[in-house]
Amino acid sequence: MASNGAGVFYSSAFFQIRDLGAAEIVRRIALFSAYSFSLFLVFFTIRAIYNIWFHPLSKYPGPWYAATTNLVYYIADITGYRERWILRQHQKYGEVVRTGPIRLSYTSASAWKDIVGHRSAGKLEMLKDPWLYDAGQAFGSDGVSMISNVDSETHGKMRKIFTSAFSDRALREQEPLLLKYVDKLIRRIHTDLSGDPNRPLDLVLLLNCTTFDIMADLTFGESLGMLDNGKYTPWVARIFDTIRYAAIFGIAGRWVWLRNLVRATLPASMRKSLEEHRGYVNERVERRMDKDTDQPDIWNLVLRNPENVKLLGRGSMNEHANLFMVAGTETTATLLSGLTYFLLKKPSTYEKIVAEVRSLPEDGLHIDSLRQLPYLQACFEEALRMYPPVPMGMPRVVPPGGAAISGGFVPEGTRVAVHQLSCYRNEKNFKNAFEFIPERWLPEYADEYGSDRKEALQPFSYGPRNCMGKNLAYHEMRLIFAKLLWNFDIELCPESDNWTDQRIFILWEKHPLMVKFKPRKV
Repeated sequence: MASNGAGVFYSSAFFQIRDLGAAEIVRRIALFSAYSFSLFLVFFTIRAIYNIWFHPLSKYPGPWYAATTNLVYYIADITGYRERWILRQHQKYGEVVRTGPIRLSYTSASAWKDIVGHRSAGKLEMLKDPWLYDAGQAFGSDGVSMISNVDSETHGKMRKIFTSAFSDRALREQEPLLLKYVDKLIRRIHTDLSGDPNRPLDLVLLLNCTTFDIMADLTFGESLGMLDNGKYTPWVARIFDTIRYAAIFGIAGRWVWLRNLVRATLPASMRKSLEEHRGYVNERVERRMDKDTDQPDIWNLVLRNPENVKLLGRGSMNEHANLFMVAGTETTATLLSGLTYFLLKKPSTYEKIVAEVRSLPEDGLHIDSLRQLPYLQACFEEALRMYPPVPMGMPRVVPPGGAAISGGFVPEGTRVAVHQLSCYRNEKNFKNAFEFIPERWLPEYADEYGSDRKEALQPFSYGPRNCMGKNLAYHEMRLIFAKLLWNFDIELCPESDNWTDQRIFILWEKHPLMVKFKPRKV
């Protein structure tokens, strides 16, 4: 009977609608739309009033519209201007800014410790924001890595597994492999100049070829051959394309329905690119595992302990390989590109570092000697400050009970981060913050720059989850840059004069950095 009653009701409704004229139907639809829009407007207005004046975060400064909605934040994100937008807000409002209804951005040095530092007894860790870090799991990931959103105990176990692969001992074992590719870079430049000595070369391309070849050998036990061919492989080109879409994935990660919608509506070319990327990594890891080699690559050092294979599992091994091939390549090339640009824009600084590097014989450019060059290290620190490879803030979630950050209480559930680009351009942290001044890192300039908050610079993050590849990155950068300066005089081409005018999609969207290399006359 119930089903018959429902049938009669819907049949009656159908005939009522059928009997209405077209004009009446349009009128009713318009009324319904207006009513729905009015309800939405009332709801949005009430919510906006609450967020701006009564929300627990209402005491924090920021643009009024950011307190009401994430829309501007998301638009800035997917267009590549979010980090510069946040920088402008910090310049206007200070060291803590409300950039969303439940989002705070910090630039104070103390915020590093409060947000990502080691936890004292009884204090809960601020976990990584699942809206961002879990998004990768929804787009094809088959395992977790150290950068995934895992609890501190799991992260600690993973970190312990890879400690041997990034130790100082491992670095010394890997130095011949690094030198092999750095020398190949020098030969690549000579080859490119052989037909036309005045030919401009793209330094970004050359550095990416070098860092990807190095990391591929360390991760897969084989080179990608990019320095041999002087161009990107299709797989590496796809990595750059994928990074650009990461902003969309991060936004979609907040809502399961939107995440599923994005997955379902991805262009076929994009879906194919993601599948091929994962397949390539998985295949190379499989091939590496089948090799019997004593080369000191990452897996050989890790798998010296057979238990590590069981602890990781193949899915996690694949995910770590993917992590190494992105985090250990593009970021290094980014820093070296930025450093070169800033030095060439400031000739006196360039001449100073060239003189320091060339004070050593070429066969003296190695792990121990390069660590002893103070101006070289100062230039790296200043380049990391001016052009951080990951300029965004990596968000954490305030745990239950809330937490104190930079002297202010923040309620649980709030997304918080130290925004690197803004932190390093904060005049309270660094004097003349928008100028490239390596001298600020040297003790003999303490009278002028001693008040700088050096601890604010944390490009490799801070605390128990900081980047464990830091020492490898520094040594790789020292070797590559010192060899370039020792062998060539470098000149910036006019078309790259405004090279740092770039958008940011998690990483900088780098343009070609066109320079001229002149072989040094010894």
